[in-house]
Amino acid sequence: MSDALAPVLQRLRDDFDGAVQRLSALLRIPSISTDPQYRPQTRAAADLLADDLATIGFESSVHDTAGQPMVTAACRDHDTDTVAHILYYGHYDVQPPDPLELWDSPPFEPTIVDGPHGRRIVARGAVDDKGQLMTFVEAFRAWHHVHGSLPVNVTVLLEGEEESGSPSLDPFLASNTAVLTADAAVITDTAMWDIDTPAITSMLRGLVYVEVSLHGPSHDLHSGMYGGAAVNPANELARVLGQLKDDRGVIRIPHFYDDVREISLAERDQWRGLGFDEATFLGHAGLKTAVGEADRSTLERIWSRPTCDINGLWSGYTGEGAKTIIPARASAKISCRLVPDQDPTKVYDGLVEFLHDRTPTDCRWEITSHGTSPAVRVPTDSPYLEAALAGLESVYHRPAVLIGCGGSIPVAGSFQRLLGVDSLLVGFGLDDDRIHSPNEKFELRCFEMGMRSQAAMLAQFARVHQAANR
Repeated sequence: MSDALAPVLQRLRDDFDGAVQRLSALLRIPSISTDPQYRPQTRAAADLLADDLATIGFESSVHDTAGQPMVTAACRDHDTDTVAHILYYGHYDVQPPDPLELWDSPPFEPTIVDGPHGRRIVARGAVDDKGQLMTFVEAFRAWHHVHGSLPVNVTVLLEGEEESGSPSLDPFLASNTAVLTADAAVITDTAMWDIDTPAITSMLRGLVYVEVSLHGPSHDLHSGMYGGAAVNPANELARVLGQLKDDRGVIRIPHFYDDVREISLAERDQWRGLGFDEATFLGHAGLKTAVGEADRSTLERIWSRPTCDINGLWSGYTGEGAKTIIPARASAKISCRLVPDQDPTKVYDGLVEFLHDRTPTDCRWEITSHGTSPAVRVPTDSPYLEAALAGLESVYHRPAVLIGCGGSIPVAGSFQRLLGVDSLLVGFGLDDDRIHSPNEKFELRCFEMGMRSQAAMLAQFARVHQAANR
């Protein structure tokens, strides 16, 4: 441990209760980006973070967009030729908390409860992503308190639309490349391997997300008068969607697998060596049996294979009691998770072709895209990746592992494409954190170790440039 880092880690220990209080203040703000009625609260969260960063030596700004605000902050105490420049990303917006009745405590009143790993904080956004972004904010705060500066130049980008498709992200990046381009980026919105083992995610799946409606009769019909004679969009939509996969889990969208490549033998062997506990993984979801493509391991299915899933399905009367109708339309939300080399546009076009080829008589499709993003593969030979691994190991006293992630983080691809910057996906969440679900939580142990890890990685990033300039 370096002489400069030791007092920073001690400061984080001494100020841990203060860090929890600051996180709680952020969690109390219902910054739900997808719901327009929460626009003032989303702005309030952006303002709180910008003001907080300003107190620890950053020049911070809140930028209006067509949607929710972006927060940028810069701390550049060093000549740019002498130290590394790192871009940090997090998002301060959250998912809606529904269904409210399933929460054990109010979703925007952070509550500390006991769990198997000690204390945990329960609230919407606790781990996705307010708690995680505060790991690097608190690391900056401790470095600034102890040394009056950071060991590298830092730019921070905090987004307010990650949970609603990031419509303003790419335009904002394209308009601000000069201030956001860096040597490397740190994205803290992923998970560890387990509570004792840190991880860096080297592979992220992409996303194609659509909403489809199948229109039939001009209005709802009486099912007694028309049943058996008129097309029923609900029946027909269910029939069409049931053809998306065959009995072996293979997706039937045209050209879907054209660009899918197999993982290497080395990657497969590394994943096997991780000791993945399938029963525990499924048990967190109340399940016992894995499904998906036949002859594939669970890790392959969720990290390196593409998927197609129905995320929502509705039609006709859904209220209490009975109402006997043939609905005029039926709707569904469908997402495809993509792997490296798959083209989101090609997959979207294939899905549209699949639906149109199966259009029932007297029906028409209405198809709306809710965003696409490519999969991301992060280079594993970067000196900044090596620095991050070293920083994590110094805190956890065990090597960090490289893992895949079944989720999608579009900003990683945007950083590559628009800024030319590769990302280090370093997160501190766990599989059982109930992301997007009632009773979302963040283990306080993960919060503390995350702050310490971010501080240690800063010290290691400084060494990268020092080594290069010798």
